[in-house]
Amino acid sequence: MEPPEEAVPATIARYENGELSRREDRVTAEEPLEIRVGGQTLAVTMRTPGHDHELAAGWLVTEGIVTRPEEIVRIEHCRETRSAEEEGNVVLVRTTAQAGAHLDRARRLLLTSSSCGICGKGSIESIRGQFPPITGPAATSAETLLGLPQRLRRAQTTFGQTGGLHAAGVFTLEGDLLAAREDVGRHNAVDKAIGALFREGRLPLSEAILCVSGRASFEIVQKALAAGIPIVAAVSAPSSLAIDLARSAGIALVGFLRERGFNLYSGENRVRVPSGATATAPRATG
Repeated sequence: MEPPEEAVPATIARYENGELSRREDRVTAEEPLEIRVGGQTLAVTMRTPGHDHELAAGWLVTEGIVTRPEEIVRIEHCRETRSAEEEGNVVLVRTTAQAGAHLDRARRLLLTSSSCGICGKGSIESIRGQFPPITGPAATSAETLLGLPQRLRRAQTTFGQTGGLHAAGVFTLEGDLLAAREDVGRHNAVDKAIGALFREGRLPLSEAILCVSGRASFEIVQKALAAGIPIVAAVSAPSSLAIDLARSAGIALVGFLRERGFNLYSGENRVRVPSGATATAPRATG
């Protein structure tokens, strides 16, 4: 099978300075991926083709279906598809019998959840019951966090061509890149990065930072918790439920990460700031 293109050519009309011209451009590829486990479809997600096996493995980890690489016996693209549209867009996963109980539980959960993931504050207790809080002492410096967006941007090769992809990167506490992946869906980018490290036997990532190019949703924090990642940083805003989960799970949650500063919504003990920095009282508004 030929490797898929993450960016595909497109002829566009460009209006600029009062003139209309036609030119060739590159746009982000988007196609559905069906994940079948034990002969049953468990998920269909819109993704950017590429790193499909990592995406499937990462999804299995973050859904709590597998916890060790050896629980995945085989993972491959389906060779007998029903249509040309399915070719390259169906991944078959075979797991060990040990993962069967988790698989049955996941089937029940997926049948009752919406396509965007589980929602509501009650789901936090469900997640905590499945993945224990992170209690290790892992911490990083403010200086390291400030450098992550630029390091992640350098790893976004397809974004440079299209401007239309999310990115997720897993870094060491010192800011060294362990894995970075791009996808049209930010959740998929996270699953791909986690899946890559899972297949290398690197989980749990108890001394790592997850940095995402978009906002930090509940699902992003949940995926970090499943992988044992103690620090999550986003260049955009977190949601209220993401903050609630991060606080209950022992995860440091950083938002609006820019070159000059960031907001810290939970886990102050995991971020070292310069000794001269002092906290000030909140400013009044109105």
